[in-house]
Amino acid sequence: MERRITLPITREAARTIKSGEACLLSGVIYTARDAAHKRLVELAEKGEPLPFEIKDATIYYVGPTPAKPGAVIGSAGPTTSYRMDAYSPTLIALGETGMIGKGKRGPEVVEAMKEHGAVYFAAIGGAGALLSSCIRKAEIVCYEDLGAEAVRRLEVEDLPVVCVIDSDGNDLYKQGRKEYLESQAQ
Repeated sequence: MERRITLPITREAARTIKSGEACLLSGVIYTARDAAHKRLVELAEKGEPLPFEIKDATIYYVGPTPAKPGAVIGSAGPTTSYRMDAYSPTLIALGETGMIGKGKRGPEVVEAMKEHGAVYFAAIGGAGALLSSCIRKAEIVCYEDLGAEAVRRLEVEDLPVVCVIDSDGNDLYKQGRKEYLESQAQ
């Protein structure tokens, strides 16, 4: 059964989401990849305000393709998340509570998630067209010069994801592999 989550996710709510849970996200998320993350962290290091409210924000690591005529957005599949690992701890400390991408995360990101209360969701790689069908509205917030990697504000409805790493540091990629190997040894 899938858990329905209305965004934004507070720190308290993030702590209730558990690794392995299938979730349907509805509400506002932001898009950003590594070039945008770098700029966001540089602003934060200068003490300048970010171009969107980071408190309780969920960031989707995606660089969508151009929208076809009449479409809200093009294909919107996840980017490999470790590319954001150098920047994620700073944004989590500033209030980010959710991240959506694909692939594993580094130990510094997991520690920041545990310390502050954040979760990491995986979206299915290769399913960008399906995922884009859950996006109801898309608008550029900043960094238009980055093209597909500009920061966008998306309104999503029932975006399918799985919580891979929860705020306790439980990691589905590690636990799932362990359980599989144990089942094969029997």
